[in-house]
Amino acid sequence: MFLTALHLFQFKNYGEAALHFDQPVTCFLGDNGSGKTNLLDALHYLSFTKSAINPADAQNVKLGESQFMIKGTFRREQKIHEVVCSFQTGQKKIIREDGQDAIKFSEHVGKYPVVMIAPQDIELIWDGSEVRRRFFDSLLAQIDHLYLDDLIVYAAFLKQRNSALKLFAERGRTDHDLLAGYHDKMVPAARRIHRRRQEFLRSFLPAFQAHYQQLSGDRPEVMHIQYRSDLDEADFETLLQRNLARDLALQRTTTGIHRDDFLFLLNDNEVKRFGSQGQQKSFLIGLKLAEFELIARQKGFKPLLLLDDIFDKLDDRRIRQILQLVADGVFGQLFITDARPARCLAVLAELNLSADAIHIKNGTFTR
Repeated sequence: MFLTALHLFQFKNYGEAALHFDQPVTCFLGDNGSGKTNLLDALHYLSFTKSAINPADAQNVKLGESQFMIKGTFRREQKIHEVVCSFQTGQKKIIREDGQDAIKFSEHVGKYPVVMIAPQDIELIWDGSEVRRRFFDSLLAQIDHLYLDDLIVYAAFLKQRNSALKLFAERGRTDHDLLAGYHDKMVPAARRIHRRRQEFLRSFLPAFQAHYQQLSGDRPEVMHIQYRSDLDEADFETLLQRNLARDLALQRTTTGIHRDDFLFLLNDNEVKRFGSQGQQKSFLIGLKLAEFELIARQKGFKPLLLLDDIFDKLDDRRIRQILQLVADGVFGQLFITDARPARCLAVLAELNLSADAIHIKNGTFTR
């Protein structure tokens, strides 16, 4: 898959912009705040139908305007496809592929996959379970539409169940028939999500461990990812009934796959507590490279790889290892942002990588 063109209208700091691409590597170069990351976020929109940074569509409209439009032209399997994402304040967002509006956004996710490595990704290591669930859910959503459908169903009925629990507390009366109706939808979806997460981790883990060992220099370290779920111990329907009194007291659902976690372990200890800074960075990049590998394997073509400001976050050795994979043909099309043009271009030249350098200043581009 190759992105040949990107057009923006009233998106973030851009009034109107058009870019064309013909090189395997494109560098967006400019000062911090110039809009480099916004271009990567536009590509994320075309893939996931939403921003990687700000989930509120209205806040991605250029200041003072009421709408935005992103259009990407892709070459995939010798065919040209046009994807348009548009939003207007007070109206529903539109995703259009080759002139046809998507009825369900979930059906679009995964058609034009991207893998993004950004500074905030370190939250995967440092933060709580929600961030790690989101990483694996995002990955699975790109390769398994049924999984994404189950996530949407589960989230919708979980929200309704939580609202009902609050209402029951206010009224002092529990509607068990209403809860049973929610459980009829939540339980099958949760069972499938739990099973799919287990299955997926078994295929993801070897790819991750191989990439980590390559990044760490084959040091004798045992890196592992452990999936933990309430559903490991009992059936979800049983758990919901068993915990109903607690749910009513706390006015929220206290058990389920929305509480699952993926523990990142180094020699059986948590990486965030016992891993060095270098080990944590290698762990993070290993996760992302495994994500790329599994998506490419499942789709039969390579997703776009977006590297946002990694030169300031990773050491030179790890950066060269990633870019060497581009030179070796492991990756396909790569987009990089950097605030120090000389540094980025020097590394690319050292690896003899052909790259298109686009300098950004005040929303305008020069090559």
